[in-house]
Amino acid sequence: MGLLFTMTVPLVMMGVALYASAKRVDVYTALVDGAGEGLGTMARIAPALVALLTAVYMLRASGALELAAGAMAPVLGWLGIPPETAPLLMVRPVSGSAALGVGAELIETYGPDSTVGRTAAVMLGSTETTFYTIAVYFGAAGIRRTRYAVPAALCADLAGFVAASWAVRLCFT
Repeated sequence: MGLLFTMTVPLVMMGVALYASAKRVDVYTALVDGAGEGLGTMARIAPALVALLTAVYMLRASGALELAAGAMAPVLGWLGIPPETAPLLMVRPVSGSAALGVGAELIETYGPDSTVGRTAAVMLGSTETTFYTIAVYFGAAGIRRTRYAVPAALCADLAGFVAASWAVRLCFT
């Protein structure tokens, strides 16, 4: 069974190459063209990503996240979300690496088997880096106006945070 899992990616790549060859597609040229397009896309979205990551690190270093977390604590308690996870809730939609850092701090502080640690882990797995994803995909597609995408995605993140907290309480308490 281990060999099957080890060989999955190479077998899929070989299958795609064989299929493309059977359809008379120049696989190498298609690969090189795709890589060139990817680099162009990366160049277009890099400024937005740099701005997002800079803002997250500035907020974190200034202590603004902790102040906002303290202000959100009563509402989070009412929703059934551990107030200690407030910094994670604020960082996750913006930066995946910052969210992993906050999650690791929560797990280190409260323990992996604590309600806070489990909730943080489930939140990391059940939500998305909304602004990063929108910047990447909308930037790649050349879309300038996001219209309802951001509010809808943030509502989905909130639902994911609440569902994660409730699932941990339901399964582990």
